[in-house]
Order: sequence, then structure tokens, then C-alpha cells
Amino acid sequence: MSEQPGGKPVLIWDIALRVTHWSLVILVSVSIYTGLTGGLTEMDVHMLSGYGILGLVTFRVIWGVVGPRHARFASFLAGPRAMLAHLRSLPKRSPDTSGGHNPLGALSVVALLLALLAQAGTGLFANDDIMLEGPLVHLISYDLSRELTSVHKTVYWILGGLIGLHLAAIAYYTLYKRTRLIRPMLSGYKRGVPAEAAVRHRLLLAMPLAAGVAAGVYWLVTAV
Repeated sequence: MSEQPGGKPVLIWDIALRVTHWSLVILVSVSIYTGLTGGLTEMDVHMLSGYGILGLVTFRVIWGVVGPRHARFASFLAGPRAMLAHLRSLPKRSPDTSGGHNPLGALSVVALLLALLAQAGTGLFANDDIMLEGPLVHLISYDLSRELTSVHKTVYWILGGLIGLHLAAIAYYTLYKRTRLIRPMLSGYKRGVPAEAAVRHRLLLAMPLAAGVAAGVYWLVTAV
């Protein structure tokens, strides 16, 4: 993600993508806090936040196929040459001129989504042997549940590392390369990109899709 000074602001990040992004920021923060504190009430909230994360990640994956241009994985996943060229540009103290996600940002998006999907998915089958268990634990054996609980705990540290790298990258691009990353993800607009790069919100697609995903997650955790 990047923004150059000058030029008319162009809508790059649609509202559905931005709502998903910032909702994930909130729910992941809640999930980390409640997982660390570990009280009974906190763990109830932890499970609810996990369901929310599962729904948001599912929506984002689908949106990465059917959403506007810059939300689609096909538009920002770069090949080796583009990645190498981007890596060579990192020491240069100049704004990143990538439209949408740059190659490193694209890797970060995919890695974080995979980690969140693994974390939320294993949580459905987790069992702490004390008072809490995931809503799908009855579908598998006790031994497999314990294995998935171990994976759930391991992915927590992987996710923490990915979040740390993500925040470090934001700081580097903001402070060293003078590239604004946060403001465009809040407003949706960035400068210095051609007008033809603009996207539309596509709410008529996003709203029923979000409702369908929410209904699917609710059914999964209550009826299966």
C-alpha cells in the first residue's frame, strides 16, 4: 500500500475491504488480550472474537476473488522478478509508488490471513481439559483435539511474529520511505495514482456476501 504526495485522491481501498481490515485489527486485539488473561468471562469473549475472526477471514478470502481490483489476490500477488525489484528498492529513501499492495505487502496479507484462518479453525476443535472446548470438539477424538489445541497455541506465536513484522514494515515505510499506509486504509483514497486505478465499493455484492458468511459461521458453531 502506498500514497504519493500530489494529484487528485483516487479510491483504491473499497469500504468492504477497509471494514474487514479494521474489524480484524479490533477482534485480533480482543482475542489476544482475552487469551492471555484467561478468566472464564474473558474466554467466553475469546471464543466469540474467534468466531468473528473466522467470518471476517472467510469474507476476505472470497472478496479476494470477487471483490474490486485492488482487493483481488490476482491483482497484487507478484512473481519472483517483481519481488526482487521491490526488495532492491527498499534501501532507497523514496515513496513506494506501488498501486494497491506492494509485493511485500501482498505476502504479509496472505501470511496473516493463513495464520488467522489456522488460529480460528483450530480453535473450533480446541479443548483446555478444564472448562472450555470448541463448538466442534465432539466431531473428533480427544487425542486429535489435544493436538489441534497444541497447534492453536503454536500458531498464536507465529501470528504474533507476523503482526510484529507487519507493524515494523508500516513504521519503516512511514518513517524512512515517507509512504503513508494508514491514512489510505482509513479513508480509502490515495494520491499519485492514475484515475483509471479507481475502484467502486460494490456494496450490492458485499452486503449479501457478508450476511451469508455470518449465517454460515453461526450455523457452523451452533448447529453442527
